[in-house]
Amino acid sequence: MDVSKPPFGDDDAHLRETTVSSQTVYQGHFLQLKRDEIALPDGGRAAREYVIHPGAVMIVAVLPDGRLVMERQYRYPVRQTMIEFPAGKLDAGEGGLACAQRELHEETGYRARRWARAGVMHPVIGYATEVIEIWFADELTLEQRHLDEGEFLDVFAASQDQLEAWMQAGQLTDAKTIVGMMWLQRWRAGHCQFDWQTVD
Repeated sequence: MDVSKPPFGDDDAHLRETTVSSQTVYQGHFLQLKRDEIALPDGGRAAREYVIHPGAVMIVAVLPDGRLVMERQYRYPVRQTMIEFPAGKLDAGEGGLACAQRELHEETGYRARRWARAGVMHPVIGYATEVIEIWFADELTLEQRHLDEGEFLDVFAASQDQLEAWMQAGQLTDAKTIVGMMWLQRWRAGHCQFDWQTVD
């Protein structure tokens, strides 16, 4: 049995919803709010409201001593300063690796010589199209960081044990960072292998 594939295949016709009409309710700087009328699998109708997001990356950057590069940033919607792995949204036409390299350097000042794509996550499937690519980076060198205008964040290093303790205590609650921790734990335990690429 191949445990890497779900046992139900592609048979989802009885679950699928189809678009009847679509309306843009709000167009912001980089987010768009849509309201669609949809047909349900049983023939009924319903409304779906959701956010169009350009996509993003998150970087699990490993320092030579094994600690991780972390950030503290105030997130206005939840009115809290959050502990997070470095992350950022894709620019138009930008690939995941290019975005990860750019965001890591801009936000933290670090450049990485080796990169590996771990996977993807959909953080808010109920109301947004956002997809986050999860990248690992190592062989780091520190340069000057270049924050965007209006961007304020602290950069620090933490061990895996510290991050796990903060998660347990409810002090680290950012979903993408928790998923990054899952990948980190599996990688360090030898349960998954990455296809590393060297970037000069």
